[in-house]
Amino acid sequence: MFRFFAIRVLRAVLTVALVVTFAFIVLRLSGDPARSIMGDDASPEAMAAFRREWDLDQPLWMQYLHYFAAIFQGEFGRSMRGGGPALDLVLGRIPATLMLTLPALLMKLAIGIPAGIYAALHRDSAIDRAVMVTAVAGYTVPSFVLGLVLVQVLAIWFAWLPTGGTGSLQHLILPIITLGVGGAAVLARFVRSAMLEVLGQPYIRTASAKGIPWAAVVRGHALPNAAIPTVTIVGFMVGNLIAGSVVVESVFSWPGVGNLLVVSVTARDLAVVQCILLLVAVAMVLSNLIVDFLYGFLDPRLAEANSSGGH
Repeated sequence: MFRFFAIRVLRAVLTVALVVTFAFIVLRLSGDPARSIMGDDASPEAMAAFRREWDLDQPLWMQYLHYFAAIFQGEFGRSMRGGGPALDLVLGRIPATLMLTLPALLMKLAIGIPAGIYAALHRDSAIDRAVMVTAVAGYTVPSFVLGLVLVQVLAIWFAWLPTGGTGSLQHLILPIITLGVGGAAVLARFVRSAMLEVLGQPYIRTASAKGIPWAAVVRGHALPNAAIPTVTIVGFMVGNLIAGSVVVESVFSWPGVGNLLVVSVTARDLAVVQCILLLVAVAMVLSNLIVDFLYGFLDPRLAEANSSGGH
């Protein structure tokens, strides 16, 4: 068990390091921050001074070493646009993002899990087909398309809700629905598949043959076993709380981390972009790590198999 957890922690650290390295290299090879921030009208001398100020005139490998050394010292750089600490700028946007993503996560769980369970228990029925058609539609429609449709119908045609921005609880409704629909659809399909796989197992038929009431079989055997693989996708959704809001925040002009990322990428504000990507990577890796730990406790056989086989 200890080896299982140790391997997962090591993989998590390596994953974060690889993500940060990849982001660092891509950002510096994809454009010149000096030209993006200062504009084409800036003189060559001003451009050169800007690059010296932000160490952009140094070799890439030296910039990389300085960046990693600063991270280990708790320094995440300064915004090239505002000059303030990048971490403070990012942390200041997190509450706004969580105001959307946490209710959206609850919406996904409240709709997706019951819908998937009900569809599995009524397989091939009209309700099952309706749930799956709705789930496929919710999954395939891009979030920005759904957001624009909701704005057109509910905000422009009927004028029931604001088109975007902040200021009241009404401003939260459309972004939360846009974020929640796709995730609920994914969760419903996944839970249905997990339930159908469990319901087809011999021990379910054996329990039913012994005369145990069907409701008790579902509660005592089907649901607990279907919950184990479902933990994976729920963990992914938790880790995706920040990254998943990028498009929706842009559509609804919501001042969260996702909106900040789009603005910072456009302006080539390297420190802010790197800080956000690091935060997203840590969130995703931590959620996956927690899922692995839960797997180890829920099914110790899995931990033993993974720690002894192939390592």
